[in-house]
Amino acid sequence: MDFTLLITIIILALIFDYINGFHDAANSIATIVATKVLTPFQAVLWAAFFNFLAYWVFGFGVADTVAKTAHTSSINLIVILAGVIVAIIWNLFTWWKGIPSSSSHTLIGGFAGAAIAHGFSGVVQDPEHYGLKIVSWFKAAKEGELLPSGVLIVILFIVFAPLLGMIISYFISLWLMYSSKKNIYPKILTVTLMALVIWFLSSVLVPYDKIEKPRFDSPFWSVITEPHNIKWFLVGFIFFSLAIFNLFFSSFSTAKSEAVLKKMQLLSSAAFSLGHGGNDSQKVMGIIAAAVAVYVRMNPHADLSAGWLDLNVVLPDEEKGISSHMPGWIPLTCYTVIALGTLSGGWKIVKTMGSKITKVNAFEGVVAESAGAITLFLTEHFKIPVSTTHTITGSIIGVGVTKRVSAVRWGVTVNLLWAWVLTIPVSALLAATTYYVLNLFL
Repeated sequence: MDFTLLITIIILALIFDYINGFHDAANSIATIVATKVLTPFQAVLWAAFFNFLAYWVFGFGVADTVAKTAHTSSINLIVILAGVIVAIIWNLFTWWKGIPSSSSHTLIGGFAGAAIAHGFSGVVQDPEHYGLKIVSWFKAAKEGELLPSGVLIVILFIVFAPLLGMIISYFISLWLMYSSKKNIYPKILTVTLMALVIWFLSSVLVPYDKIEKPRFDSPFWSVITEPHNIKWFLVGFIFFSLAIFNLFFSSFSTAKSEAVLKKMQLLSSAAFSLGHGGNDSQKVMGIIAAAVAVYVRMNPHADLSAGWLDLNVVLPDEEKGISSHMPGWIPLTCYTVIALGTLSGGWKIVKTMGSKITKVNAFEGVVAESAGAITLFLTEHFKIPVSTTHTITGSIIGVGVTKRVSAVRWGVTVNLLWAWVLTIPVSALLAATTYYVLNLFL
């Protein structure tokens, strides 16, 4: 029975991953379709390719955070099953209504809500994990970490992720507009910023002697291909693409600027799609990892590394000195499925994201996607599962505000905010109800 539940959860998690792909396809392609750089079909192919490419770029930090939403030592498989079922239902409902809600927060809310229902069911014996305590609400940052973790941090980033995207896009917009002036001062500013970014990147990149498992004998290629470094190289690539454009912006005609910006939009949308794949696929890996951890606890003598399906997943435990382990087929499958989902598109949400919030041109598309990509890379670095929907929406709003506050259609934006605020509590309540219903039959 437990093994059947485990396989069911894995299948449903991959279905959620697929739905997540077409539900959130709009996040990656809305601006590039709105500016007519690519046709909708070309755009989804472009986004799907970079969703899949994320497999070679990102680690499993976000997956670990999602897996530890609830204490796996005190929940059962029905908790995880209820959370995934509700996440699928909510995603399909919001996709049907054309609402760009958060797949991430649906999953976190569903998982937490079902866990709380389990915590109050009377079957949890550990007083430390009884009731609301069964959810990992807050965990202080360890040495070397800048941010704490837990569900409360995820909830805070409902506000912080779009706000960060908005602030970054606002300042990139101002930087680009200032660079269009025909004098030396914008160029001095750009060169100064380039020097500061080079200094910053040199301080955060992992050198060869600190890489635990180098991929190559060559120090150069090992440093270049280290997943931690790849993210920062991508951030640097986005920045320096903008910086080089800014150095020549004032000498370009309007037509030339538009042509160059449309080509740059291919890069910025690719970067955002990469961040989308890396951020959202890891959440599904986290659910699978949590399910395996619960199954192993309930069946301590089970050997999941043998047979036709290798499920030998191990969650990290620094206190016990246990390193994480995940069979290669799991991340590869998750990235493949989200890419296939993206190929299916999500045109109702594309319309909302690409035109209803604010009218977007190539300049604003580059800014919004660049800001969104940088935000996703930063939050993934800190292992925070944020909403790609919230992130790109905030970035688009930040672009709109630089034109004038009235350029943003605030009525649409307020409706989106309500959807964001309600996603976690509604998902939690539905998952709690689903948990009690499933307990009657399983």
